[in-house]
Amino acid sequence: MKAGKLFRTAETPVLADADAALTPLCSGDEREDRHLGKSLHKEIAVLQEKLYAEHERKVLLVLQGVDCAGKDGTVHRLFRKINPMGLRPVRFDVPTSAETARDFLWRVHLQVPRKGEIAVFNRSHYEDVLHPVVYERIDALEAARRHAQIRDFERMLAESGTTIVKVFLHISKDEQRRRLQDRIDDPEKHWKFDPEDLKHREQWSGYHRAYEKAIAETDAPHAPWYIVPADSKPHRDIAVAMLLAETLRGMNLAFPAGDAKLAKIRVK
Repeated sequence: MKAGKLFRTAETPVLADADAALTPLCSGDEREDRHLGKSLHKEIAVLQEKLYAEHERKVLLVLQGVDCAGKDGTVHRLFRKINPMGLRPVRFDVPTSAETARDFLWRVHLQVPRKGEIAVFNRSHYEDVLHPVVYERIDALEAARRHAQIRDFERMLAESGTTIVKVFLHISKDEQRRRLQDRIDDPEKHWKFDPEDLKHREQWSGYHRAYEKAIAETDAPHAPWYIVPADSKPHRDIAVAMLLAETLRGMNLAFPAGDAKLAKIRVK
């Protein structure tokens, strides 16, 4: 089963119409799903090693979603088998004063993948067309400018050898409530809880409208968006692993050709 055929976005996505509880990629058998996950993780590790050895192309995986959608958990599970030398996870938090003094893409461009590397953005440049839009810190004209600048930025990355995959981890409002309450009820998870999450939850509809607009404006063949139902953590993990594995397979990666001159060398 191919993940891309299931989750490729429509031209104008409506998140309210997408069922966050769907689990089409899970078999329903926990043991079988675990085996599939492990198999995908091993395949990704092998393909990533070829990407690293080739040292020519790059991969950028963008993970977006509302609070508690599972961005951290996805990164943790997806790359447990991978060689850390060829991986760079990047988390974008609230911009610093040095970052806000520059254009919004400045801090993002600093973190794009190098040759042979997979970069994983936990939040990304899309934060700058979400929070400022929801809280009316930029107007519609500025939002349109930023969407256009993101399109140009991603096209430039693609044209310079970066394969881009963008994933929206889609959870329901009820599931977010459960996850937030779990963080509040468990003292060992208090470090995960931010009171600002409750404030953002009040803007649920606003955030979804901003996401829908951003996805519709920036979805492109060279930088596709995928909406992954993520109420189920196992389904979320399998879906993202499938998307990344399919992407790496499609790059036809291979180890560099051997050097014939080395055949005569004997180590003493």
